[in-house]
Amino acid sequence: MRVFGIGIDVVEVDRIASAIDRHGEPFLAKLFTPSEREYCESRKNPAMHYAARFAAKEAVSKTFRTGIGGNAGLLEMEVVNDEAGAPRIRLSGAAEAFARDNQIREIQISLTHARDYAAANAIALTD
Repeated sequence: MRVFGIGIDVVEVDRIASAIDRHGEPFLAKLFTPSEREYCESRKNPAMHYAARFAAKEAVSKTFRTGIGGNAGLLEMEVVNDEAGAPRIRLSGAAEAFARDNQIREIQISLTHARDYAAANAIALTD
């Protein structure tokens, strides 16, 4: 396999928390899938987990070399956990088509968070 692209992003947890407080449901529905929202809301500090997932989406879009937009909408990239609890990215729509058209076979992500910041990195691999 070879590297198609890499991406990284850092998000301030308070910025996400403030946006949730100000805009509530419309903000969350625009950025996160129902299952992501269910997961985050089940955690002790939902904003921290939302921030990590937002960072992951930004990082993945950077692996595409395009950022968020036509090739990767926010709701077309979903952070899920595998059976061991590790985060994975699930693509749909234009993001899935972009990956397929560019022969991206795998996207690996890593998330981290602390009190003030959440971060993610991603790597897209091709054959």
